This record gives sequence, structure tokens and C-alpha cells, in this order.
Amino acid sequence: MSGAQKYIERDLDCNDTQIEILVGILDLYSLVGSAAAGRTSDWIGRRYTIVLAGAIFFVGAILMGFATNYAFLMVGRFVAGIGVGYALMIAPVYTAEVSPASARGFLTSFPEVFINVGILLGYVSNYTFSKLPLHLGCFEESKLRLAGIKEAAGIPKDFNDDVVQVSKRSHGEGIWKELLIHPTPIVRHILLAAVGIHFFQQASGIDAVVLYSVRIFEKAGIVKDTPQLLATIAVGFVKTMFILVATFFLDKIGRRPLLLASIGGMIASLTTLGFALTIIDHSDHKITWAIALCFIGILSYVAFFSIGMGPITWVYSSEIFPLRLRAQGCSMGVAMNRVVSGIIGMTFISLYKAISIGGAFFVFTGFAAIGFIFFYTLYPETRGKNLEEVEKVFGTFFRWISRQAELDRQKEAAAAEK
Repeated sequence: MSGAQKYIERDLDCNDTQIEILVGILDLYSLVGSAAAGRTSDWIGRRYTIVLAGAIFFVGAILMGFATNYAFLMVGRFVAGIGVGYALMIAPVYTAEVSPASARGFLTSFPEVFINVGILLGYVSNYTFSKLPLHLGCFEESKLRLAGIKEAAGIPKDFNDDVVQVSKRSHGEGIWKELLIHPTPIVRHILLAAVGIHFFQQASGIDAVVLYSVRIFEKAGIVKDTPQLLATIAVGFVKTMFILVATFFLDKIGRRPLLLASIGGMIASLTTLGFALTIIDHSDHKITWAIALCFIGILSYVAFFSIGMGPITWVYSSEIFPLRLRAQGCSMGVAMNRVVSGIIGMTFISLYKAISIGGAFFVFTGFAAIGFIFFYTLYPETRGKNLEEVEKVFGTFFRWISRQAELDRQKEAAAAEK
């Protein structure tokens, strides 16, 4: 409560008297729990009483977290107080009963030790959660977001019912016509970007590495089963870790910088991998440094893929279509993704047998290089824009940078007028 109370005061508009009652009344509420804990522990046993105390704590925390007013918060505080009473009574009793006499004092003091650890963690969580926006700020933001969605969907701004009655529509013929037969420049640019990013995600060879990693390691000179499988675990671990890293940076750095850095790193990694595999393929003895270079090349490739190309493909293609075209447009991107993935999966062995394993990765390098040029020239940044604003930067193809600059000037002018 030390750090939380200032935000409770702001969010729920509490006065000082209400805050001090809220903070201090937990001790009084805990009397209920401590009074009931003795009888309960004799009835259901010490162990299950500890479990019950934890469950009550959990429910109290949930109630306080969902509190929308002071009265609701006090209910949650009351439930949490009962949990405190149960825990303060049962923890030392259980510890004393199970401890040997020689260590009873030491072990029975542990609840107090961990109470203070919990307080420390409370201070840390106060600092961490202080960066989150207040509920009111989110609610203003959500109203603006809803207004934008209504405008895009053609719903009147003053319409607030839960269900929107829509007229009967065709089975999508009009949408497919708008996407494929008579697309506007904006739709054509968006469709090209969405389908293109899915194509290059797979054409740069990720499924070849994921599906045939054991075979690639074998070609690299790692011939025993156990090292091969351990190497594939390393690939999976690196891939997972860097996807987690990407989730933290997508909205901080932006889609475009991460995408370009990702595919640039993939090009370097694929080149390294192709070179090392070619050296090994043309050598009649084991070359340790080339094997190590292959391993590093594969790990760096999946790392660079996971930090950008992997997640951004799905994010970018799902956020650039206007609402009316989003479902069908995204489905076209996914269809391209699966087709290219299937082709690579079914032809990789034949490909490297025809042109060598190193040559296969040089082919993937070529696709990645073309993809870099494609992304650099045609892909606007979408970070910080709501889904309805995104389409405004499309439609000018290679001139999107000047279009973006024009929109920025308009936004600055509008802000200055306000």
C-alpha cells in the first residue's frame, strides 16, 4: 500500500481519511481470519488451512485489482484481511510443529523473513507498475479508438447499442473485386506489401533451416546423433528467446527499422552459412572453424529472423488493410506464406542435391537481398498509427516517404491550431 495509495487516491478520487482507513483497516479485518483459523486448522488440518489462506489472499487481490470505486476496494481489502489473519496464525504454528527442537526458533522466524521479502517485492512492483497508465487515461483513448472504428465501419457516431444490425451482403464478390480486379492505388500498394512480406518471409529459407536443421548440421560435419539434436535445441532456444525480445521492441523501435535490421542480419548470416558449407563440401577433411562458422551462421540467422521478419510479417500484414478488406486481404497473405513454405519444404533436398548445400543457401541469400530492397523502397512505418490511419500512407508506392512527411506536417499544423 505504500506506493499504491497515491495512485488509488488519484484513480478513485479518495481523500486522506479514506486512504488512512483503507491502509490501516487490514489489521482489524485480519482479526476475523485469525479468530477463525484455529478452529479451521483443527477441522481441515494445518496444510489445507495454509492452502485456504493462499486462496483467500488470491481472491482478495483480484477483487482489489478490479475495484472501480472505494466501496468495492474495501470489500477486496476485507477479503485480503481475512487471508492475512489466517496466514499470521497458521504459518508459525505449522512451522513450530514440524520443526526439530534444535532449529525451531530459526525456522519459526522464517515467516517474518519472508514477510519482509514480500514488502521489498511490493516496493519493486510499485515502481514497475507506476509506468502503467491510469484507468481514466486508457478509457479516453478507448473512446477515440471506438470512434475511429465506427467511422471505418460506417456506423453512426451516436450509435451505442451492443449489437449492430447490418444489411445482407454478398459472399464477398465485391471485396474480391476491389482487391484483385479493380483495386485503387492504395489497395494495390497494401496488397503488394502484405503478400510480398509473406513471400519473402518464407523465400528467405526459414523453413529449410527449421525443418532440415539436423540434415544441415550433418552436412556441416556434425555427424553424431546426440550433438545434432543438441544443436537443434540451441536453434529452438535462440529462436524463442529472440521472438520474446522482438515483442518488447516492436512498439518502441517500430516495424520498419526492426524489419530492415532483421533481413540485413539474415543476409549476412545466410552468406556466412553458404560460404562455410561450401568450404566443408569441397574439403576432404574436417575443418573445425568452418563447422563452428556454420553453427554460428544458423544461430544468428534464426535470431535475426525471430527479432524482425518472423513476428513483423504477421503484425504488418494484419494492420495495413482497411477494415472492409482486412479478412480477405490477410487470407491472401497467409495463402502465399503457406504455398512458398510448402514448396521449400518439398524441394529443399532436391535443391541442395542439384546445386550443393552451400548453393541452396546462396539462393536464399538472393531472395533475402531482393526482399531488403523491396522492404526499403515500399514499406512505410506503421508504429503509433491506429488501424484506420495506416492506409493513408499507402498508395504512392516508391513515393511513400514524401507522403508520410506531408501527413506529419498536417498533423503538426492541426496540433498547432488547437
